Amino acid sequence: QELQSSGRGRFLTEHAAPFSAFLTDSFGRQHNYLRISLTEKCNLRCQYCMPEEGVQLTPKSELLTAQEIITLARLFVKEGVEKIRLTGGEPLIRPDVVDIVGQLYRLEGLKTIAVTTNGINLARLLPRLKEAGLNAINISLDTLVPAKFEFIVRRKGFHKVMEGIHKATELGYRPVKVNCVVMRGFNEDELLGFVDFTKDLPLDVRFIEYMPFDGNKWNFKKMVSYKEMLDTIKQRWPELEKLPCEASSTAKSYKVPHFQGQISFITSMSEHFCGSCNRLRITADGNLKVCLFGNSEVSLRDHLRSGASEEELVQIIGAAVGRKKKQHAGMFNISQMKNRPMILIGGFASQLLQCILMLFFFFSLPEPTLMSFPLCQKALWNPPNSKQWGHTFSHWLTLRASCCVFQKGPSSTLAMKCLEASPVGQGSVDCQSKEASQGSDTRDSGPCTKVPRASDSLTHTDEEGRATMVDVGEKPGSRRSAVAGAVVRLGEKAFGMVRQNQMKKGDVLAVAQIAGIQGAKLTSQLIPLCHNIPLNHVDVSLSLDEARYAVVIRSSCQTWGRTGVEMEALTAASLAALTVYDMCKAVTHDIVIEEVKLLSKTGGQRGDFSRA
Repeated sequence: QELQSSGRGRFLTEHAAPFSAFLTDSFGRQHNYLRISLTEKCNLRCQYCMPEEGVQLTPKSELLTAQEIITLARLFVKEGVEKIRLTGGEPLIRPDVVDIVGQLYRLEGLKTIAVTTNGINLARLLPRLKEAGLNAINISLDTLVPAKFEFIVRRKGFHKVMEGIHKATELGYRPVKVNCVVMRGFNEDELLGFVDFTKDLPLDVRFIEYMPFDGNKWNFKKMVSYKEMLDTIKQRWPELEKLPCEASSTAKSYKVPHFQGQISFITSMSEHFCGSCNRLRITADGNLKVCLFGNSEVSLRDHLRSGASEEELVQIIGAAVGRKKKQHAGMFNISQMKNRPMILIGGFASQLLQCILMLFFFFSLPEPTLMSFPLCQKALWNPPNSKQWGHTFSHWLTLRASCCVFQKGPSSTLAMKCLEASPVGQGSVDCQSKEASQGSDTRDSGPCTKVPRASDSLTHTDEEGRATMVDVGEKPGSRRSAVAGAVVRLGEKAFGMVRQNQMKKGDVLAVAQIAGIQGAKLTSQLIPLCHNIPLNHVDVSLSLDEARYAVVIRSSCQTWGRTGVEMEALTAASLAALTVYDMCKAVTHDIVIEEVKLLSKTGGQRGDFSRA
């Protein structure tokens, strides 16, 4: 009855399509491309694809067997499917993948057998897969930097992926498609490097807009649009040529003249291609998905195992295709959709980083300070939620300014210094109490002296003392640089494991280096009153100090602009230190981060600075 519904029936009658009615939806889209997920398992943990904690896997008995996959594939091919792509999870970790490709190759009418893989096992399996009948390859690769690769996918294996890409070109695959999910703050700075990758190799590097799926913590700010990517690339290669494409293609393709390969853009977020969609998906547990973005599924496995005839299966498939919506599963805002994690279909969250840096801001005070004052305790253990950052940040500054700092006096007795905020333009008040004792009042009524400020006034507050951003529009541009440092004391055991590169999470020094560089680039998003500065260069180095069982971090930033890069250098050192802590905390929590400080700066109205 659904197949004969008025809208769909009229279309089929008017157009008399020779293509299967069961695979044609009510908008006239003919689905001749089937994606089959062979497994839910994967040997990587890509941040945009799978939650860090992994996913709940379907019991093996509920997954499609090889014979069930071939049975369903044969049915779809008979109805008009001409291309089948094997996906996952990671399809190449399934032991019988070569046999499945071989059986698919024998299906009459099937023109293309493709696979989408992370490339880890590709070089080893590709000769057998090619012999079995595989004739198209997509390889996922989101960075050309080995350390960043390890950071994004949470596993090692960059060189295996590169080996797989070169093996595919050697065996004559043209083109070898390389899928790159572009995420702001992660890899948008590598666009030009990926384009250059196509210069001497027959590749089609496909830049994919970051899409939302359960568990990948999608955020609109992380998405880099097709037009933004294209503008960046055209600045370097203004002669970039647009290539013609098929009506059902999801990609907008371009080529730099005289390059062997080409680039493409998958614009699923900014410019959807739903109108020409010709794809259907079968999940590893046998569910038919007619739209990637929808959570509506039909279990073909259950019908198959209950003894449904071929005709009945075709009717079930046709009914599901007939219900397919015009675009994005009928949703206007796909960022709010509920769906499987990407790994079951085939992050640095900025709020977390803000929280981390805010804690660094507080913990720069000695521990007794924070633990002795309820106001500070409340701020630390009840931080504002993500929607309150802008509103409450100046309040956090006030809390910190009102905290009292315990210091050793000249006579080595513990004294208390209270620094209270005073009106702009005046010095802060330095109140020295008599010897501080446990339970004593936190304020002192004794004589106070003025502590001169480093400048006449705080530059980040207005006349009423409210936080404000400095206007640097009238300042002259100049070369600016800054160097910052930090030390992470690990203890003997953790230090030894870092030195031997034995941490389960991977190469601590390499990942921390990348985290520091990323932190420098994100500084203006993390520190509310910092300007967005185009950095010319960021360098983060980490060395091992065996005498202290410590990792010594040194970061440097350079720019040409109207304001300095001290905060960028400090953020880089801080994020690198926190990453070292995160990767080592499974071994010990007795880790101390210390000496986070500016070492030197050059340029600007206040002149150069160098710490002795």
